[in-house]
Amino acid sequence: MQEENAPSATDDLPKPERVPFFQRLLDNPFLLLFLGVTMPTVFYIMWGIMEIATIPVAP
Repeated sequence: MQEENAPSATDDLPKPERVPFFQRLLDNPFLLLFLGVTMPTVFYIMWGIMEIATIPVAP
């Protein structure tokens, strides 16, 4: 029978640290690729719409 307070083999192992959310987010290469393609595309489309909206109407 094992004693209640006897040290076990798992007591010597350190607990695994929790990886922070932003580290997990930035360690994902496919997410970075997606953001690297999507963000400039969205900004250029918005910029183009703003440029078209500011062109004066032809007489």
